[in-house]
This record gives sequence, structure tokens and C-alpha cells, in this order.
Amino acid sequence: MFPIRDHNPSGRTPYVTWALVAANVGVFLAYWLTLPDDRALNWFFYTWGVMPGVIAGAIPVAETPNLGLATLLTSMFLHGGWMHLGGNMLFLWIFGDNMEDEMGHGRFLGFYLAGGIGAALAQVLAEPYSAVPMVGASGAIAAVLGGYLLMFPRARVDVLFIFIIIFRVFPIPAWIVLGVWFGLQLFGGYNTPSDQGGVAYWAHAGGFVAGIVLTLPLWLARGGPGFWTRTDGKPPHPAVPVVRSSIPQVPRRR
Repeated sequence: MFPIRDHNPSGRTPYVTWALVAANVGVFLAYWLTLPDDRALNWFFYTWGVMPGVIAGAIPVAETPNLGLATLLTSMFLHGGWMHLGGNMLFLWIFGDNMEDEMGHGRFLGFYLAGGIGAALAQVLAEPYSAVPMVGASGAIAAVLGGYLLMFPRARVDVLFIFIIIFRVFPIPAWIVLGVWFGLQLFGGYNTPSDQGGVAYWAHAGGFVAGIVLTLPLWLARGGPGFWTRTDGKPPHPAVPVVRSSIPQVPRRR
């Protein structure tokens, strides 16, 4: 299940969203194309990624190359590979523009960074003794998803489903798409050993909750449930017509 677009793109140019995408891609290319081998890459992640044990004080920072509290910010702009980067940037591209439009450019940037820090701290609370570095923008983007769910629960999101060799796109309300995504993060967090690397599920879940909390004042200022009534729970922009494929359908032979 892959979200590929929403039906109500932003009413203004999302400069911050574009800049965040560019920054993530630029930073990734800067180290991915220049570090000589996996050992150097691992050392880079141990230096600039969040190490929960260091942040929690369980591992003395002097015994590691880690930069400590600074990594709460730097880790947001690092990714472990092309798929990691591409998936995160796709989600930011889909959901970031309407949140930026609603918050304004500067406020959205602060929200994004605060959500990413909150996500990292959630992972620290869940695994305070872990020495596995955490990298990725997904915690900050999870905050964007949480805010989007609060502001626009009935927005239509086109989701690509792949059934072996069948590819179908279905428009699904955001509350279902994001609710299922959040549930999967909780499931993964409860079922993944804390000493095992891989997906930082608790950072995702924590970022999502942080996004809802950080967006709550804006939602209340807009009228709370009354905002949903006025907008039907969708971004206050006209829906863009979905262009159907021009590829002709070939009837099956009987």
C-alpha cells in the first residue's frame, strides 16, 4: 500500500517543503557518493545519527564518536539508502504542502523540526540503552502525518495497491490511510526486539503523536470540530481532477 498523491494540493507554493526535500536529497548525495566504503558509512552514522543510549546517558558520549544532543537535529537529514530516502520524500511531498499552507512557511519549518526531535526522544524513551544509531526524516514526517490527520481527516488520498502482478489505485480517506499506518508502527514497535536494528517504529509513533499535539492549538484556533464542518474535513482547496490513463484496454479473448 503506497500513497501516491492527495486530491487537494496546496493553494500556495510550498517553499519549505521543497527546501526540505532538496536538503535531504543534497545531504544524502554528499555522503553517499563520497564515503569510500561501508565502514566509513557506519562511522558516519555513529557520529551524526541519534544513539539512544548516549542521549539517555546510559552510554558515555566520550566512549563513542557520537555528537550527543546535536544528533537530534542532524539525524533528520540522513538516510540509510535510496529506498529510505525516496519513501520519506514521497510522504513529505504528498502531505507536507497542505500543512505548510495551513501553518505558514516559518511555523511549518518549526513544526517539522520540533516533530523530528520529539520522534527521536520517543525512540530514546523506548530504547534508552541502545547503541544502534538512528537516522532518517521519517520521525519528522510522521509528525506531518499526525498533523494532517487532525486537520484533514476526510481528505482523499490515492493509494497504490499491488497484488502480485495487478496494480490498482484507490482513493481512500486520509483517516484510514494514516490510521492504518500508525497502527502498523505500534505493531512493529511491540514486536521488534529493542537490540535489533532496522525500522525505528517508536520514533514513527512518537512523531505521529507529537504532530497531533503540536497541531492541536492551530486546529482549535480554526474552530476545532467547526473547522471540520466548514471544510468537510478536507484541505480548503478545490480538488484536482484525476486524469485517467489514456492506455487502451484490451478485452480478454473468450
